[in-house]
Amino acid sequence: MVCPSGCDRGGRHLLQFIIILAAWKGGSGHLHYSLPEEAKHGTFVGRIAQDLGLELAELVPRLFRLASKGRGDLLEVNLQNGILFVNSRIDREELCGRSAECSIHLEVIVDRPLQVFHVEVEVKDINDNPPVFPATQKNLFITESRLLDSRFPLEGASDADIGENALLTYRLSPSEYFSLDVPTKDEQVKPLGLVLRKPLDREEAPELHLLLMATDGGKPELTGTVQLLITVLDVNDNAPVFDRTLYKVKLPENVPNGTLVIKLNASDLDEGLNGDIIYSFSTDVSLDIKSKFHIDPISGEITVIGLIDFEESKAHKIRVEAVDKGFQPLAGHCTVLVEVVDANDNAPQLTITSLSLPISENAQPGTVITLISVVDLDFGANAQVTCSLTPQVPFKLVSTFKNYYSLVLDSALDRESVSAYELVVTARDGGSPSLWATASVSVEVADVNDNAPAFAQPEYTVFVKENNPPGCHIFTVSARDADTQENARVSYSLVERRVGERALSSYVSVHAESGKVYALQPLDHEELELLQFQVSARDAGVPPLGSNVTLQVFVLDENDNAPELLAPPGGSGVGLVNELVPRSVGTGHVVAKVRAVDADSGYNAWLSYELQPAAGSSRNPFRVGLYTGEISTTRVLDEADASRQHLLVLVKDHGEPALTATATVLVSLVESGQTAKASSRAFEGGVAQEAALMDVNVYLIIAICAVSSLLVLTLLLYTALRCSAPPSEGACGPGKPRLVCSSAVGSWSYSQQRRQRVCSGEGPPKTDLMAFSPSLPQGPTSTDNVSHISVSKSRTMADAAELD
Repeated sequence: MVCPSGCDRGGRHLLQFIIILAAWKGGSGHLHYSLPEEAKHGTFVGRIAQDLGLELAELVPRLFRLASKGRGDLLEVNLQNGILFVNSRIDREELCGRSAECSIHLEVIVDRPLQVFHVEVEVKDINDNPPVFPATQKNLFITESRLLDSRFPLEGASDADIGENALLTYRLSPSEYFSLDVPTKDEQVKPLGLVLRKPLDREEAPELHLLLMATDGGKPELTGTVQLLITVLDVNDNAPVFDRTLYKVKLPENVPNGTLVIKLNASDLDEGLNGDIIYSFSTDVSLDIKSKFHIDPISGEITVIGLIDFEESKAHKIRVEAVDKGFQPLAGHCTVLVEVVDANDNAPQLTITSLSLPISENAQPGTVITLISVVDLDFGANAQVTCSLTPQVPFKLVSTFKNYYSLVLDSALDRESVSAYELVVTARDGGSPSLWATASVSVEVADVNDNAPAFAQPEYTVFVKENNPPGCHIFTVSARDADTQENARVSYSLVERRVGERALSSYVSVHAESGKVYALQPLDHEELELLQFQVSARDAGVPPLGSNVTLQVFVLDENDNAPELLAPPGGSGVGLVNELVPRSVGTGHVVAKVRAVDADSGYNAWLSYELQPAAGSSRNPFRVGLYTGEISTTRVLDEADASRQHLLVLVKDHGEPALTATATVLVSLVESGQTAKASSRAFEGGVAQEAALMDVNVYLIIAICAVSSLLVLTLLLYTALRCSAPPSEGACGPGKPRLVCSSAVGSWSYSQQRRQRVCSGEGPPKTDLMAFSPSLPQGPTSTDNVSHISVSKSRTMADAAELD
């Protein structure tokens, strides 16, 4: 409860202390305010910050905020003074309807520390809604013969307010004929009503005008009114009478509109308006009757206005009433039965019921294909039907029951001669003139599964760049089946096998329906150059038939391996070379050699060497061979050259983008005598090492010769087989990739047949001995449609360059 403005300062501090203590213990507080509805914008509700024990200076730093559940922004808080005020119009009836209690629940949230306070703002009702009747005027029709104390119910008014503001009292304008009967609180189920206190006389007072008022209990009072218009009706005690209660009429179908069906006559013993008769269809007559017939309200003539169809309805029963024009109308009734006479206006209707379509070409004669039923909506001879079939076809009609036929196979079928038949069944009735109708029957001859799926070629070559994303689409196989329907529905699958030590399905997959081949994991050219496998195509026939196609997937190299430096023969460490050079050497003397290899292929493994200029040195007496890696002198060494030269060699491949490695060469310039001693020690160690290598080289040469012989034989056999097979195009472009490598002394041509064998995926790739000429231009960018260069993945390439 909020402290009133009259409280002293001590009581206010006590109240703040209690609120702060409650918030400290429970982490939340609760306040209750009240305000009348329809309060204006800015109306003061309460000092919410002070009542919650919050300092005004803390509101912004502690992120003071106000949350209202589903109430929008009806209330707002001024963060400068902590006052809760009305932000927009508050309508209690809109918020809570007829509920006796109406309040807005607010949540006050502050941080540092987090506290939640609950504030309840009660919205009090004001008398802002007057009583409202359902209509501004109420019409009552009362006959002059009604008895005294007769009660006529009225609808009361409603008030959107609650409590005293909705407590209604009723008053009726003075009248000698009627009084107002208002139910008590114990009679809430009894409606408000008028009570007849004096007999009515239409000749004296044909209409009465009364005013009914409803007043609520609010202050100030609000009032609603309704006009009561009472019409006094004359007494009519004679009803019209037809001369017959049932009339029977025969009417041919399809008669034109305007045709007279019958003229009715009724009489009334009353006089004046009470004796004037109006003819009409009874209220329970269907819409179908009203759409086909019309009755003249004055003459009683019934005429045709719609289609009279015997097939739709063989008879129509029309109920007619004659009503006088009295103020209390009386009515007489009769029935008109219209019997429709049939005419031959409907052709036979054929219904085809499929049973065994399509029919297999190996079906036996006598096989039932379809059932045919014939219906004629006419009657008698107009409905007697005979059927016939298109001549010179291997089918016939067999009558199974009245107006029911079976279409059966009369002779053997041959799908290769005729795959489908278009049959015409003709039905003719016995009317005069005769009517006929035809129906077409399409008989499809079903094929048997005698054709296997076939690929356009037995083998496809696909090129895929290495490091592909997992799940990428690399190729689509497609097979065609000459059969139809299920026999031609082809599904694809892999022919599982082992690729090295792994299953083929770990590398690729094929979509069963589309034939799309996907790479399940990134492929590595350095690990697998060629992946050869088979895809099987099977149809859905019984039994299924199938065929296989071979896919050769070549994994194209990308520049994903940087050059790797090899340790020098002295074993001084990878990337570090120590050499002693006498100052007496001449120009072009080789002082050291940097050795490097690249695991990639082609231009990606073509290495070049550059000597990085030393900082502050302009007279570097050394250079490096662009493609050999040999460091040699560019001039005669002199005393001005430093005794210790620090050379930095950059090794770079020709990939896009190029990858590099750096080697450090330490050259010590010494006098000739010192070089001789060092060379003697190196020679003694070299002799022992060379003797050991000689034995190894002998066995190595023998092994190379044997492998080379076997390779040549295999290449010759494979070339002969490939030349005999028809040429095929790869998935990524026409032509066969061809590898050309050149050096300073010549060039080698490396054929695709060799590459296919080497990269089959059955084992590790073979070592290629390649060298490149320094005069070659920058290598082309690797694409799927150009030739790719495969280079050495071992030290063989560097050794080959050293031989130059």
